[in-house]
Amino acid sequence: MKTAREIAEVRRIVSEARAAGRTVGFVPTMGGLHEGHLSLIDAARAECSFTVASIFLNPTQFAPSEDLSTYPRSIEADLDACRTRGVDLVFIPEVETMHRGDALTTVTVSRLTETLCGRSRPTHFAGVCTVVTKLLNIVAPDKAFFGQKDYQQLAIIAQMVCDLDIPVEVKSCPIVREPDGLAMSTRNQRLSPEARLQATVLHRALTLAREQIRQSRPPASEVIASARAVIQNEAPAGELDYLQIVDPKTLRDVETTDDGVLIAVAVKFPGARLIDNMLVDSTAPRQ
Repeated sequence: MKTAREIAEVRRIVSEARAAGRTVGFVPTMGGLHEGHLSLIDAARAECSFTVASIFLNPTQFAPSEDLSTYPRSIEADLDACRTRGVDLVFIPEVETMHRGDALTTVTVSRLTETLCGRSRPTHFAGVCTVVTKLLNIVAPDKAFFGQKDYQQLAIIAQMVCDLDIPVEVKSCPIVREPDGLAMSTRNQRLSPEARLQATVLHRALTLAREQIRQSRPPASEVIASARAVIQNEAPAGELDYLQIVDPKTLRDVETTDDGVLIAVAVKFPGARLIDNMLVDSTAPRQ
């Protein structure tokens, strides 16, 4: 496995791989790698013959009041994990490399960023879109792999890639969960034992909502009320940020659940804000 810290070095190594006839898969991460990240690497290796991962804790997607300073960092463990999973190249840029002091350009996507996480984190997705655009320009992969846990981010990046004609295929990969249902996240390790136990309610609430929809296709407001009650009763340490049922393509709130929908939730626990979601297919039979 090779590592690189400079843009020119990444481009040189990737160009050599392409000259050898290899296809390039890319997995961007912020570090703190867990099995969710590693499943993306596995998917990249299954579909491409040269796998690149990036480890970059991007400061521009954190607001001043958020957890940048306490976000888990474990570069040596991350590199070991990448090596074990067969990554060919890891890009580890410095902040100054990705965000030059004289830069005047940001990349923004409208509408899709104005709901769900965008309501409470209004600057977040501009930071995400700008750094992902830069990474895609640097690595120039054939395919880039993103997890469905960050469904809104995935939808925004897919839209951005389409709108800007970036020549990469955005690949969506399933959520990886702990045995108790909690979606894997780097932030999980910052939960207290009590909050960690309560956090499992996110998956239970989403599952309850999914089963309600499958059984009778009730109004979205009714499903939300039931799921909200579960979270409030079982997670007293958490503060509900949002619980919404939206169109999976537009991310706009829906009133009915007759068609396919996305149920999405965010809860702030002491030490960590967690997100999760669940898709309900319109073709799923009523039970």
